[in-house]
Amino acid sequence: MFKKFVSYYKPHWKLFTADIIAATLMGAIDLIFPVASRKVLNEYLNTENIHMLYIIAAIMIGFFILRFFFSYFIGYYGHIMGIRIESDMRKDLFHKLQLMDYQFYDKNKTGVLVTNLTTHLHDISEMSHHAPENLFIAGLMLIGSFIMLALINWQLTLIIFLFMLFLVLFSLYRRKKMLERFAETRVVQGELAARVESSISGVRLTQAYSNREYEEARFENSNTQYKKARIKVFKELALFGTGNNFLINMANLAALVFGGLFVFKGHITIIDLTAFFLYINFLIQPINRLVNSMEQIQQGMSGFAQFYEVMQKEPVIVNPKNGVIKDEFEGKIEFKNVVFDYEEEDDDKKHLLNNFNLTIEPGKKIAIVGETGVGKSTLSKLIPRFYDVQDGEILVDEINVKDYDIRSLRCAIGHVQQDVFIFYGTIKENILFGRPDASFEEIQEAAKKAQIHDFIVSLDDGYDTIVGERGVRLSGGQQQRVSIARLFLKNPKILLLDEATSSLDNITEKQIQKALDLLALNKTTIIIAHRLSTIKNADEIIVLGKDGIMERGNHEELLKNKGYYFDLYEASVMI
Repeated sequence: MFKKFVSYYKPHWKLFTADIIAATLMGAIDLIFPVASRKVLNEYLNTENIHMLYIIAAIMIGFFILRFFFSYFIGYYGHIMGIRIESDMRKDLFHKLQLMDYQFYDKNKTGVLVTNLTTHLHDISEMSHHAPENLFIAGLMLIGSFIMLALINWQLTLIIFLFMLFLVLFSLYRRKKMLERFAETRVVQGELAARVESSISGVRLTQAYSNREYEEARFENSNTQYKKARIKVFKELALFGTGNNFLINMANLAALVFGGLFVFKGHITIIDLTAFFLYINFLIQPINRLVNSMEQIQQGMSGFAQFYEVMQKEPVIVNPKNGVIKDEFEGKIEFKNVVFDYEEEDDDKKHLLNNFNLTIEPGKKIAIVGETGVGKSTLSKLIPRFYDVQDGEILVDEINVKDYDIRSLRCAIGHVQQDVFIFYGTIKENILFGRPDASFEEIQEAAKKAQIHDFIVSLDDGYDTIVGERGVRLSGGQQQRVSIARLFLKNPKILLLDEATSSLDNITEKQIQKALDLLALNKTTIIIAHRLSTIKNADEIIVLGKDGIMERGNHEELLKNKGYYFDLYEASVMI
């Protein structure tokens, strides 16, 4: 994990080096002041060479001006480096999230992932800038101060060193405790973010069911857990800070007592003791800096641990080396002895799909019906490799889908679902998602084919109308037609329609069905539907049951058989 963290400095090594050099020179200037003070007090105040005091003062003013610019450089360009590292990490994490498959998102909460991309990375940015500086300056100041202290009086320095040793041991012990508490807080913070994201996304449902009190109670539970976790963190920080301050105060007291004894016995002069106290201040200053920045360091490290955990995950669905890339697909689909379940494979239990076989010829329109839970929608998720089968194989144009380049395969497949996702942005941007390089004329043509163009141009801002979060400013039918317009732009060879019209009124359904029929021309189409009226013109209807295919044939053939499909159709007509 440390190697991964350090690797993010590599692209910015020039800025990092300049930052460390500035910190080094700033620390060196700080160490010069006690030397100058001691020299002035020892050599010039008791002589007639008083003008050297003014010369040294002028030199120190020059050094302090330089220190001003070094401090500015660290404060400004150091933060720029931190921001760049944060940006690089966010880019890598977002790229990783784009690569992850359905299984990953089935198990992880959106709010937690958003927190990883925002709050955690900001904390890492602050740490990546301040931690190296603080550690480097603190190390330089500690080593420099100890050397200077030893040169003044090594016996007194040894006494102070013992107190510093206790301070270091205490800090290391408390640091471990703090890291544990910060790690706990990160988990709870992610849960709180997930709860907030879920509550805000579902606020309309909450209001519709008048469940505000229930939702507030659930939020309060997450909020309380976060509060308790933060209280534990601040308890550890308080113990760390007060313990360090106590040991620092004891070191100062020891310097005063033993220094006074040394002066009394003539082992050290008052002037040297004064310089000694100045160096003790420079010895304690970096320790105080580290103490004060420990919360920032711990937050950054625990945040990076969360970042690293996600970055180490690998998708289950991987792109094959030298995967097959095709520009033109025929659209033949074959399921051969497919075994699949969403849970881990278990040979002793019955799978959702068990030795499932089906062949769909190019350009055919196939409808799949059956009761809930028999795997209808699952079939549409297996073809584009959103999930991989546990056994058997799925072929597209007689090539196993696992052998295709994933992008090439999915570019040939279009998916229309009942639960359409509309991005926040304009209508044009949402349609353009089907093919980002499309011209505005092509967008308009796609919208016309999807039966949505007239509605769009009736809006004040037309295609530049903001649709709101998840398309809330559009009706369900309008959202569906925008998603269909996307597919007209994409123009895939294989079309998967998963309950695309089941939640719409009859008039809207007819409008969308007209668009879907146009979209399905000369394409291999799989329709998954509850409304049997929408699949009468399918070339073949597959009736799925828990044991696989129960019946198959066209609408008229299945009605003549008077089997399960006949019962389904009779029930739908009665409704």
